[in-house]
Amino acid sequence: MTPALALVSLPDLATHWSDLALSLGSVVAFVVVWWAIRRVADRVRGEFGARLLDLLLGLLLLGLLVAEGSALVYIWNVEARLFEILRQIGDPITVGARAFVSLAIAALTYVATGVIRRAIENVAKRRDGITDHEVEITFRLVQVGIYLVLTFVLLRIWGVDLSGFLIGAGFLGIVLGMAARQTLGAVLAGFVLMFARPFEIGDWVEVGENEGIVTEISIVNTRIQTFDGEYVMLPNDYVGSQEVINRSRKGRLRLHVEVGVDYGADVDQAVEVAEEAMRDVEEVLSVPRPQAVLTSFGDSAVTIDLRFWIDKPSARRKWRAHTAIISAVHETFDEHDIKIPFPQRELSARPEAEGLRVRDGADAPVDDVDDADVSGSTEGER
Repeated sequence: MTPALALVSLPDLATHWSDLALSLGSVVAFVVVWWAIRRVADRVRGEFGARLLDLLLGLLLLGLLVAEGSALVYIWNVEARLFEILRQIGDPITVGARAFVSLAIAALTYVATGVIRRAIENVAKRRDGITDHEVEITFRLVQVGIYLVLTFVLLRIWGVDLSGFLIGAGFLGIVLGMAARQTLGAVLAGFVLMFARPFEIGDWVEVGENEGIVTEISIVNTRIQTFDGEYVMLPNDYVGSQEVINRSRKGRLRLHVEVGVDYGADVDQAVEVAEEAMRDVEEVLSVPRPQAVLTSFGDSAVTIDLRFWIDKPSARRKWRAHTAIISAVHETFDEHDIKIPFPQRELSARPEAEGLRVRDGADAPVDDVDDADVSGSTEGER
């Protein structure tokens, strides 16, 4: 470091404890004054226009920065060296003007980010379904974009050639894009999920072969807790490419339980009795009302589909309702002598085998059974 560029050398620091103390006090005073201004601004924000107040805060911040810089220059008595450095950089007036403009732009940009944040929050309040996490992500993206623009503007003000930087950034972007294409794909899918909002935190979802409660939605991954208590991290690009079933989106869910009644039973009575039993179950919603619908002819029974609704769907409420419905319908069928049959098979033989014949006597030898008996038994087992 050349003596011309060094404002204060290390040996000088050791002999200027008073200057160090004054500098520290000046910085502390700057922080305290700015903190007090912000507190006052937060209290009177409702009485003035938000944008006007932010503009005044930006001007005050710029003035405080200039005052703090001037105080430090005066404390360390480095005016001469500072002007010498400015002459090496360029004309002092031009450099000073550039510095003032740069500070002004930086302060206004800081104020603008605050205005944009409040605008985004106000838009989110007027629209349902936008979470605080989505608001924060949106603001951070806008903030990064504003700061990038600010950086390029400041570099142009100071006459820095950006052509080489832009070329290097372009090549770096290509390399990073090829190396992290899967991660970038997950990030892009994360933005799609955040704004498309197929589900939210706390929803009961089924994504591919995974089912559970959504506990976290980040830029890269979505985390769900399965009903076995396991946490599953799903990349957002995988979530975006799978069929997503949201079982709790509308706040209620229809469930099904199948029951069979004997072919000799009165199916109309069975349907009526089943619906009456479901209406008495506490875990089931009364509106929409439960329904019992005949759906198919089973191997041993006529199948009835019991349809009922629950609110605030969750795995626990689902299985509690299932258990209550099965118990109530089974008990009601017993009271009305409606039989739920066991699986049955009908044994028969081919006509040409003259039917099935059973020999009298449990001790008859197997060899005495004629061919017709064997043929008929085999066909019946088939």
